[in-house]
Amino acid sequence: MADRDAIHRLVTQAYDARGKGHINSLMDAFAPHASFELVGDKEALHLTGAFEGHANVRQALEEFIKAFEFIDRKITSFLVDGDRAAVHSTITVRFIPGDLTVTTKVVDLFRFENGKIAELVEFGDTALLKQITSAQLGRQ
Repeated sequence: MADRDAIHRLVTQAYDARGKGHINSLMDAFAPHASFELVGDKEALHLTGAFEGHANVRQALEEFIKAFEFIDRKITSFLVDGDRAAVHSTITVRFIPGDLTVTTKVVDLFRFENGKIAELVEFGDTALLKQITSAQLGRQ
C-alpha cells in the first residue's frame, strides 16, 4: 500500500471512527495480525504496552474508547513514505471517569500491509495520562 491518497484516507477514516467511538469501523482499518503499542513505562502507567493480533488490539482500543472521549483532533503534519506514515496531532480528550478534559500532542507511526494498518505505535504524554487517571483514583 504505497498509494499516499489511500493511506491518507485509511488513517483519516480510522481517526474518524475512533473520534466517534465506533469500534467496528475502527477495527476495519486493521489487518488481522495487526499490532498496537502505546509507548511508555508499563510500571508507571498501566495503559501503556503492546498488543498483538486483531482481538487483542480490539480489546485495548475498546478500553481506550470507554475511558477517553476524543473531542477534537488537529493534524499538524502527515508524512507518508512507502508503506509507512507518521502523523503528528494535537488532540483534546476527555477522561470519562474523572470528567477531565486535556489538550496534548501525539505522534502516531503506522505501517501498512495489503491496504490495512499492520502496526500502530503511538507516542503521547504518558505523564499527563498518569496524572489525569491518578486524579480519578484519588477521588474514589
